[in-house]
Amino acid sequence: MNAQHKNHKNVSVTSETSTEFIPAIRLINNPDGSCTFEKGKIPTLKHMNTTTFWMSNKTEEWEKNAHPAPRRQYVITIKGNIKFKVTDGSTFMIKPGVVLLAEDLKGTGHSWDMVKSKEWERLYIPIAENADDFFIPDAQ
Repeated sequence: MNAQHKNHKNVSVTSETSTEFIPAIRLINNPDGSCTFEKGKIPTLKHMNTTTFWMSNKTEEWEKNAHPAPRRQYVITIKGNIKFKVTDGSTFMIKPGVVLLAEDLKGTGHSWDMVKSKEWERLYIPIAENADDFFIPDAQ
């Protein structure tokens, strides 16, 4: 994906039934440190090199403000509809069935807010250092 897009985009990814892939969106940094995203997928039944995981259903207000990801990690939404916003104002929705891959480790990062949801239940699964994230970007 060319990360230098200037137009704003609003993208919704649905959880399509597939036996081979799960839909995913990856947050990444542009060369200038700004945050953007790309749509794609992650293959199923891959053994991923992760270190641990934890669950959360709590949200502190600072989390909704722009921030970079604290580590490379998968964020798996169990409950909630979350609207993410990147540096150029583009947005996308994460719902259960869509994997968020957070790899925007520098700059101002991303922000998010709940849409028609009062709670966001999620799993955080950090990716081991230098491990493959298995993300396959959609063809452009």
